[in-house]
Formats: sequence, structure tokens, C-alpha cells
Amino acid sequence: MSQFLLYSITPLSGFLKNYVKYKRVNALVFVRTPVLYLLIDTVMRRYKVNNIIMWTLILERWFFFGYKILIAYICDYYHKRKQKYIQKYNLKYKVE
Repeated sequence: MSQFLLYSITPLSGFLKNYVKYKRVNALVFVRTPVLYLLIDTVMRRYKVNNIIMWTLILERWFFFGYKILIAYICDYYHKRKQKYIQKYNLKYKVE
């Protein structure tokens, strides 16, 4: 497969998912993955890493995984959305 095709699958899939789920388009969210791909790819080529395409795809996913965890922790999403989770999933918490 060509590099362009492999690098376009994730952004296009994310774009489609966001459109189907939220019925809106966010250009910044769409563009951030290719920009990160370009940055990672450039660094990998600079250090002459083998399997650049594979490592670029993996490192981009790891980066956004860590980024989303960090944002969720900083913004304290668990406590902000706790009541929603209780209702949605019928959760029962022990009172301490």
C-alpha cells in the first residue's frame, strides 16, 4: 500500500465517525492527525528509523491516547460526568 493511502485512513475514518456521531465537522480535529504524521515521519526519517510508516501510525495513536488520558485527568471528567454514568449504566456506588 502507498504511504499516502496508509496515512489517510485514520483521519478519514475519524472524520466519518465524528460526522455520523455528532453530525458536525471540525477541521482542526481532522487536520491534527496528518500534521502529527508529518512531524513524526520527519523525525523518523531524520534518525533513519526502519519501518517509518508503521512507527508513524503507532506513535500517532499512542500520542493521542496519552493526550486524551491527560486531558480527562486534568479536566476531571469522571467526577463531572459521574451522575450521567450512574443513570446511563444503572451503577450503584457504595457510600463511604
